[in-house]
Amino acid sequence: MDSARTPTSPSDDVRITAATGRALATEAVHAGRDDLAGQGLHAPPIDLSTTYPSYDSRGEAARIDAFAATGAEPDGPPVYGRLGNPTVARFETALARLEGTESAVAFASGMAALSAVLLVRGSMGLRHVVAVRPLYGCSDHLLTAGLLGSEVTWTDPAGVADALRPDTGLVLVESPANPTLAEVDLRAVAHACGSVPLLVDNTFATPVLQRPAEHGARLVLHSATKYLGGHGDVLAGVVACDEEFAGRLRQVRFATGGVLHPLAGYLLLRGLSTLPVRVRAASANAAELVARLAADPRVARVHYPRIGGAMVSFEVYGDPHEVIGRVRLITPAVSLGSVDTLIQHPASISHRIVDADDRRGAGVGDRLLRLSVGLEDVDDLWADLDRALGEPAPAAVPLREALSGAE
Repeated sequence: MDSARTPTSPSDDVRITAATGRALATEAVHAGRDDLAGQGLHAPPIDLSTTYPSYDSRGEAARIDAFAATGAEPDGPPVYGRLGNPTVARFETALARLEGTESAVAFASGMAALSAVLLVRGSMGLRHVVAVRPLYGCSDHLLTAGLLGSEVTWTDPAGVADALRPDTGLVLVESPANPTLAEVDLRAVAHACGSVPLLVDNTFATPVLQRPAEHGARLVLHSATKYLGGHGDVLAGVVACDEEFAGRLRQVRFATGGVLHPLAGYLLLRGLSTLPVRVRAASANAAELVARLAADPRVARVHYPRIGGAMVSFEVYGDPHEVIGRVRLITPAVSLGSVDTLIQHPASISHRIVDADDRRGAGVGDRLLRLSVGLEDVDDLWADLDRALGEPAPAAVPLREALSGAE
């Protein structure tokens, strides 16, 4: 394990939300459901309507005009499923409460959410993005390829201020980063951004471990497919932000159609209710696996963030593809944040689309494996990993030599 990275447990982390003064665990269960008792309901309803009747066409026109001008959510009954949905709105309300922001806007995937942010800034003539590697491979590709007309300057956290230009519309970081779990001093980066919005991808940490808005981030991005849903059965993305930016995001969502299906909104709201419990339990498993991997002579290096969490990356002396092929309990698959443990080889899958030199320069080496630790018994997980790692190499470099220095 990196010498500067001592695992920490989130089990005692009681986060109080400013909006209500209630603990995060309480908000995770109740946010977005505040009106249910008054309706005589216990479980949130699922509204599957694509359109809604209105006999007041003049009033409908006025409400649509108001939305077109500001992106503010219309008063009164819903209008059309692409403009908004009551079930999805419950999830948005709850996630904003957990992240400590005014609003949140949900999308069909994490990449749709990031694309909407870039389109908002690009529409204002602010197409330049400053970004810190590593990022999720598809986020990296979206920026590098300029598919939405953006131009990117890659830098390290210390170089953010010098990389800013008059047309810079966004600074983008992940912390902990995918897949190396490198961490960024969010408060320092936010200060370096000045008036440029800082977007923090908080997918790995979740609001259980970190709330970037408290450190100066204006935008907080989640691939809600991961921990927020938590069961590997929903695709979604969400941006938590202030209401002004949320209005612009809703306008882009309406125009481009990247809407979240209401059933997905329902599953996400249900997922949030167990988010703190899942993250803490999986993090405890991860911390134990980190200790065992760090002491194993078949493992060259282990990466684990200071804030803890359920994500672990490790570099092996042997062939990482053979490790992938030998797991039986752990699932070899992309994605992360589910109740079951997943393993993948980033250089072959999640970051394959990134140029090889850029990928390796960001610390995503060819022997790196990424482990999303789930809720299984930790001894069963270790037994599977132990078998998959195989026999020790006869001339392996001593572990402590490989671990000299920190990221």
